[in-house]
Amino acid sequence: MRLLPLFPLNLVAFPGEKLNLHIFEPRYRQLVRDCLGEGLTFGIPPFLDNAVQELGTEMRLLSIEKTHPGGEMDIRTEAIRVFRVEKFFRQAPGKLYAAGQVEDVVQDEEADPALREVITRQVRQLYEALGLRKLLLQLDPKFRIFDVAHHIGLSTEQEYQLLGTTAEQERQELVREHLERLLPAVLEAERLKERVKQNGHFKHLLPPQF
Repeated sequence: MRLLPLFPLNLVAFPGEKLNLHIFEPRYRQLVRDCLGEGLTFGIPPFLDNAVQELGTEMRLLSIEKTHPGGEMDIRTEAIRVFRVEKFFRQAPGKLYAAGQVEDVVQDEEADPALREVITRQVRQLYEALGLRKLLLQLDPKFRIFDVAHHIGLSTEQEYQLLGTTAEQERQELVREHLERLLPAVLEAERLKERVKQNGHFKHLLPPQF
């Protein structure tokens, strides 16, 4: 176990994700200065249901992009790994910010190639229906579930459930089932939009032959 500075937020960060943050509270400005000066990392445990959750994502500070006149900062960070909070402290020793005794969560990253093919088709179908051409072009053939998890219509609670898995194949199953439920509703909504657009237009229709 090790002591990790914590920055609870009402979001879920996934390993490999780049996250830009605007830092304005004095305690987290202190956290950023410590990360910069001492080479520390920090953790983002999601704040859900009015509570700091036990799972979180360790973040590395990449850069301070801008420091505002009032001391606020715009920073770039990268998510490294998932951890579990064993003991939470509202303040780290001698600091303004929170901390926790944490343990790393070991991940099995082996994907099921057949499942990946199914999910790839589902994701492409979703992005095409929603007109998300940019995301479609960025889709890596060897993507991990964490790479697309923010762009497939999961709620924050579902994203946290995904963060709690320890195997890529388990994540694949969760996402396949989610997209199986989601896609029919999305496609029907898109068909409805097309029907609404056509209302009031002159239509060239062939009458039935009888």
